[in-house]
Amino acid sequence: MILDSKTLEMDCIMRTASRACTAARTAPKTRGIDNIHTCVVNAEELNAIADEMDRLNAVYGLASFKRDAQNVRSSDAVVLIGTIESKRGLNAACGYCHHENCAACEQANGTCVYDAMDLGIALGSAVSIISDDRVDNRIMFSIGKAALSLGMMPPEVKIAMGIPLSVKGKNPFFDRK
Repeated sequence: MILDSKTLEMDCIMRTASRACTAARTAPKTRGIDNIHTCVVNAEELNAIADEMDRLNAVYGLASFKRDAQNVRSSDAVVLIGTIESKRGLNAACGYCHHENCAACEQANGTCVYDAMDLGIALGSAVSIISDDRVDNRIMFSIGKAALSLGMMPPEVKIAMGIPLSVKGKNPFFDRK
């Protein structure tokens, strides 16, 4: 049997994506509350994300959405990592959300900083696995925004980031214009 490089590379990308999702799941969480959700997107869904990013470019006027859409189109898969928003119950002892306590944050529809911190730790764990496998990657806000807009994650997920994965002779996420 002869397996060509494209077949082997795609197998590596999907195994790496799976391992990245596992790393995000096992990353430390504030007060042990696990609000992290992950999934992997490939094939036709990559084009749907890229098309949505182009649409969001027109809505927000951010050229980075268009640039990042091209990166998604040149990717073989995207790892999505997002979080549900919740309050940790630290109340007046915290205040990092700039509210008096968790109830005031909730009433003002604020965001608990610990959700964002947990997401950041999960992303760091995921990209460390991806980098260990020598798969090109980059964390992108624009991918997460498009994926949420398309309903690719559970509706309770309110913050998400995307990590495009690629195995090419040159990293397509490095010299971006």
